[in-house]
Amino acid sequence: MSSQDFCTKLLEQKHVAIIPGDAFGASGEGYARISYAYSVEHLKEAPGASGNSCRKTASITASEEEQMARLNCVTVLAPAKLNLALDVVGLLPSGYHDLDMTMQAITLYERVVLRRSPYLNLRLPGSLVAPNNKNTAIKAALAFFDYTGLLAGVDITIYKNTPVRAGMAGGSADAAAVLVGMNELYGAHLSMSELCALGAKIGADVPFALMGGTCRVQGVGDFLKALPPVPECWFTVVMPDYGVSTPEAFAAYDKVGSSIHPDCGAQEAAIRAGDLDALCAAAGNALEECSGAKDTGAIKALLREHGAVTALMTGSGAAVFGVFRDEGAARAAAQAAKRRWKQVYVAQPDRGGARVSR
Repeated sequence: MSSQDFCTKLLEQKHVAIIPGDAFGASGEGYARISYAYSVEHLKEAPGASGNSCRKTASITASEEEQMARLNCVTVLAPAKLNLALDVVGLLPSGYHDLDMTMQAITLYERVVLRRSPYLNLRLPGSLVAPNNKNTAIKAALAFFDYTGLLAGVDITIYKNTPVRAGMAGGSADAAAVLVGMNELYGAHLSMSELCALGAKIGADVPFALMGGTCRVQGVGDFLKALPPVPECWFTVVMPDYGVSTPEAFAAYDKVGSSIHPDCGAQEAAIRAGDLDALCAAAGNALEECSGAKDTGAIKALLREHGAVTALMTGSGAAVFGVFRDEGAARAAAQAAKRRWKQVYVAQPDRGGARVSR
């Protein structure tokens, strides 16, 4: 979906605003702002929301109802993300850090299977993640039912492929997958703006997990601008045997700061120009020096030794990735990394977000 199409969808809701692109530079592109200021109750009051999209069950046609009856199970794929750049540019009045980032969806997917049920159940086969009410998938399901008014349940099974506490937004991908899947499963026909507004209440990265592709993201994750696809490349991602707490990483940043401040504007220009070298030259992560991930330097060095154009930590860590021009070099680096670290992944850029795969 282009940024123009996305902004058009957002304009359908009066509590989701478009911020002019020139407020952030002369890019000429509009930023889509996902509103945190209003509850979903406010969003229900938006023109066209209550009768036309929020409570679709009141106006479902006979054919739609028959189709929904046959649809008892949906599978959704939700890509993990990498931060091609992450800068901390200040503090917002809310006390949260003001960020400037380039986010990239990759071909490493959370697979989420949703089945109709009178109960709300969550299973995570083979994962150490606890299936409790704090899980983003449960929060997404509850938000969906609250917003639509549906008196129903859902059985959620998440097959996790994204490492935990890695800075790759696996939990946000799960939430996005649940929202997309339940929208399909129950024929709610919620718009992208509604899904993003619901997602923003669950976590800062959920709107991006819904949009996917390549985005310039600012604020606390609530300003998104869709960018053209990045030049063809490959990623090798290495995850050490420990994770990083995002709140602790930001607390450490507040104490020690960072010497790394990537030029996200230059990186956006490089993406638009299709220039991989310039994209990598502008890459960086302001949280890298204070994340506490002790393996970051060694992983970066190994990836560079094996031909990475650049290497950096993603999010608040602890995963580190390298950008490669071709698959062969990326896989050779992965083989070398596996001699020391067990969790190693090879992926490409993904142009989409969470989507139904059946």
